[in-house]
Amino acid sequence: MTKIDIISGFLGAGKTTLIGRLLSEPLKGEQVVLIENEFGEIGIDGGFLKDAGVQITEMNSGCICCTLVGDFGKALQEVIETYHPARILIEPSGVGKLSDVIAAVQRVAEHEPVVLNSFVTVVDAQKAKMYAKNFGEFFLNQIEHAGAILLSRTQFVKEDRLEQVVSLLREHNKDARIVTTPWDQLTGAQLLSVMEDSHSLSAEVLAEIVHAAEEHEHHHHHDHDHEHHHEHGEECGCHDHEHEHHHHEHEHEHHHEHGEDCTCGCHEHEHEHHHHDHEHEHHHEHGEGCTCGCHDHDHHGHHHADEVFQSWGRETTHKYTEEQIASILNALGDISLGTILRAKGIVAATEGEWIHFDFVPGQPEVRRGPADYTGRLCVIGAELDEDRIAELFGV
Repeated sequence: MTKIDIISGFLGAGKTTLIGRLLSEPLKGEQVVLIENEFGEIGIDGGFLKDAGVQITEMNSGCICCTLVGDFGKALQEVIETYHPARILIEPSGVGKLSDVIAAVQRVAEHEPVVLNSFVTVVDAQKAKMYAKNFGEFFLNQIEHAGAILLSRTQFVKEDRLEQVVSLLREHNKDARIVTTPWDQLTGAQLLSVMEDSHSLSAEVLAEIVHAAEEHEHHHHHDHDHEHHHEHGEECGCHDHEHEHHHHEHEHEHHHEHGEDCTCGCHEHEHEHHHHDHEHEHHHEHGEGCTCGCHDHDHHGHHHADEVFQSWGRETTHKYTEEQIASILNALGDISLGTILRAKGIVAATEGEWIHFDFVPGQPEVRRGPADYTGRLCVIGAELDEDRIAELFGV
C-alpha cells in the first residue's frame, strides 16, 4: 500500500524546505516519489511517462521527482503502476485548492492500492494575516482542509503576534495540529509525526490510564479468584504471574482507611475497562470526603475513557519558568479545582529550552526535555473548573 502525503502552502511558505527535511532525514533511503503538481507549469525537464503528462527525473536518497502537466488523476495512476513507491509526496501549486487535490487522490484510491496518509499546509507565520485578507478563498481553503498546519519562520514573530496567527487559523480549522515551534528545534521525524498523527496529549494521558486499568484488572481478577480461599502450598503457583505485571506490589496495600478529603488516588485507574462487580472487595473504607472515585461507575460494565474522565487541554505558545510550572502543579492540588487525577505538559521555557511536566496528586515532576511542535497542556479528572485551570496556566 502506497502512502500519499499532500504538502500544500502558498508560494514561499517553506514547502520545499519541509520536503527537503523529510527526504534527507526520516524518509532517507525510502522508495519515494515526489510529485510537483503545477497545473501546466513544467518545472523539471525529463524522461518518462510523457504521454501521461509527467516529466520525471531521478533524485538522491531513493527519490524520484516528477512534474504533472496533464490529467492529474491519470498521471498519478501511471506513477503508481510504474514505480510502486512506498510513499508519494505531492506538492500542489501554491495557489491550488487543497480540497481539489484531496478529492483527486481519493478518486485514484478507489481503484489503486494507495492510502491518503496526510494532508498538510505550510503557512508563513509572518504573512498569514496578509494572505488571509488578500487571497482568502485559496489561502483559507488550504487552512480549512489541512490535518496539520506547519507554521514556518515563527522564530521571527513575537509571542503575542504568534498567538494571533494561531487564533486566526483556529477560526477556520479547530482540529488541525498546528506547529508553532521553530523548525530548527525539531527533527524531521518530529515534523513527519505531526503530519501523520493526531498528537492529542489528552489521548496520550488517557491511553496511559487505560493501560494501567487493563493491567490492574487482569491482576485484580486473578487476586480475587484465589485470595484467602485456599491454603498456599509450595506448589500452588497462583502468584507466579505477579512478576509479569510491572510493579503491582502496591495493589496489595489497599487495606487502609480513607479519611475525609482523601485524595490518595490509589484507585484512579480503576475507572476504565474494569468489571465493577468485585470493586466492593477492596477491603477499605471510604470517608465522606473520599475522592478516590473507585465506585463512581460501578453500575455499568465497561466504559470508554472519555465517558469516565473529564479532559481539559490547550495548545499554547506561552513560555514558562520551571518555578512557574512547579507553582502551578502545586496549585493543582486545590480540591476546589475538581478531582485532578493527572496533568501533563510540554511547554517552551523562557530560557529557550523546553519544560516537560507530569502530575499525579502529591507527586509533581518537572524536567527539561526536547522541543515539541507547539506547547501543550492537559489535565484529566472529574468535575474540573476549566476556567480556573486555564487562568492558572495563563492561557
